[in-house]
Amino acid sequence: MGDNRNVNLPPGFRFYPTDEELVVHFLQRKAALLPCHPDVIPDLDLYPYDPWELDGKALGEGNQWYYYSRRTQNRNTSKGYWKPMGIDEPVVNSNSSKKVGMKKYFVFYIGESGPAGVKTNWIMQEYRLSDSDSSSSSRSSKRRGGHSKIDYSKWVVCRVYERNCSEEEDDGTELSCLDE
Repeated sequence: MGDNRNVNLPPGFRFYPTDEELVVHFLQRKAALLPCHPDVIPDLDLYPYDPWELDGKALGEGNQWYYYSRRTQNRNTSKGYWKPMGIDEPVVNSNSSKKVGMKKYFVFYIGESGPAGVKTNWIMQEYRLSDSDSSSSSRSSKRRGGHSKIDYSKWVVCRVYERNCSEEEDDGTELSCLDE
């Protein structure tokens, strides 16, 4: 996408979507092969990139980066890996309280997978459709023809940011990209 400061949004508008908006207005439309307006979130294969390399590749707004990626188990990058934390959280429709998707948190660790990795302040929120939505999206994408080779129900939308160091106790073990 290049320089994200040239995103085609009207003057005065910023991209700060809620969890529900990311799932309903962006991810569901992507999975169903429908156009998104505004079409500002790029497709990005996350895993070759370390989080501090997202600037200029993903949609950047403030200190957050947004992009679509394929759902995968391999979350390793050249310098580290994304480790899941906690359990999946439901994303619900604010009007109907119906579950529309799931959100999972990941923390970036520098080093090899396992206990040797060093925890950083980089956080990724990965949003996916709930299982009932993804199966219907898969069927609709197969009906459209020409796109059946790619399962669009496996898309996720990610929000990546570096947590402020003052938000938690400093035990000296977390690194920032500035520490390299």
